[in-house]
Amino acid sequence: MTVTLDLIKELRAKTGVGMADCKKALEETSGDLEKAIEYLRKKGASLAAKRADKMTNEGAVKDALSDDRKKGVIVEINCETDFVAKGDDFQKFSNDVAKTALDNNISDLDSLLKANLNGLSVQETLDGLMGKLGEKIEIKKIENVSAEDGFITDYIHFGSKLGGLVAFKGNKTDESLDLGRKIAMQVVAMNPMALTRDAISSDVVEKEKEIYKTLAVQEGKPENIIDKIVSNKLEKFYQENVLLEQSFLQDEKKTVEEILNEFNKKSGNTLSISKMVRFQLG
Repeated sequence: MTVTLDLIKELRAKTGVGMADCKKALEETSGDLEKAIEYLRKKGASLAAKRADKMTNEGAVKDALSDDRKKGVIVEINCETDFVAKGDDFQKFSNDVAKTALDNNISDLDSLLKANLNGLSVQETLDGLMGKLGEKIEIKKIENVSAEDGFITDYIHFGSKLGGLVAFKGNKTDESLDLGRKIAMQVVAMNPMALTRDAISSDVVEKEKEIYKTLAVQEGKPENIIDKIVSNKLEKFYQENVLLEQSFLQDEKKTVEEILNEFNKKSGNTLSISKMVRFQLG
């Protein structure tokens, strides 16, 4: 079969691979479109095997929300260099993967890799992209969030290195969406360990108490006040690591919980946080 320009363009449209690579793939497969796709996939898979030991510390955190904000997905996709991470091909792929996960209600990596993306599976598209860009690329994490009795807000920090989703119970209004986005920014910026102090594991709390006690003893503090010192430091630990107890970034004199309570009292809403997710690249 003759390798025509239209055939090359069709292969490019299906795979996103450059024209020259598409032309070579078609020539190698006598113009068979499906075999050419497989050829490009194998080229990507071969490159991935060769670069299996390469570090993928760059990439992007992307999210997608349903129009009604009842469902949301956040993904982390990694590559080797910042140059590739900032490129249009990688950025488009990352956004497409997040949208595919949302549209198909996917919450695990295996299902995501098998999902359809523009006529190919996500894995097939990923293999082709690796062949085109010459770098190891991998989908590292995915999380699916729902808020049937409320709404979801999101925030992706400039550069797509950090991102977060926050699910709320309550009525979706312009004002509650605005406050919700600010709280999503808080989650991304301040990296809370948990929504409430009860959600922090007892192992973590005991480890913190042990550290505080050891330091107090090493500093020669009187034994009769060590328990008080440990208690005070633990309170500070909660204030720094529990979202509702953190100082609100937009008004540091108040906690996030106080801001929510004031908003509800003023608006008549019943806004509360049901879940938070934060992804940090690498």
